[in-house]
Amino acid sequence: MSKKVILLVEDNPDDELLTMRALKKNNVINDIVLCRNGVEAIDYLFGKNSDETDLPQLILLDLKLPKIDGLEVLRKIRTSERTRFLPVVVLTSSKEERDIVESYKLGANSYIQKPVDFSQFVEAVKQLQLYWLVMNVSPLNMK
Repeated sequence: MSKKVILLVEDNPDDELLTMRALKKNNVINDIVLCRNGVEAIDYLFGKNSDETDLPQLILLDLKLPKIDGLEVLRKIRTSERTRFLPVVVLTSSKEERDIVESYKLGANSYIQKPVDFSQFVEAVKQLQLYWLVMNVSPLNMK
């Protein structure tokens, strides 16, 4: 069985580094696949090699992305039979009510606002890891 992957969809290099550091600090050993815009994320999940690519165990999705925004990526994930059950955690700095509501309407499993403080961010990632990578049972894991 291959190692489970986390798909990180993040365009901000500082937030990318912060997330990677927080994952490392929490001893997350999963491989991390980084997509820096919505097009890259959709290509990773649905591109020509997607049938040979294992689906990620978890998607950490920013909303404010170039080319195709995170809400459109989420919409595409939820409309595909192949990806509809993937856990998607919106991890964004947006505090806009419409982003929160729309994320849940489109099927986000969770919405987390990025904490400014690194120690708070590490704790948020710890909780994500514990729940989504250890405790959560997904229909995708039943194969």
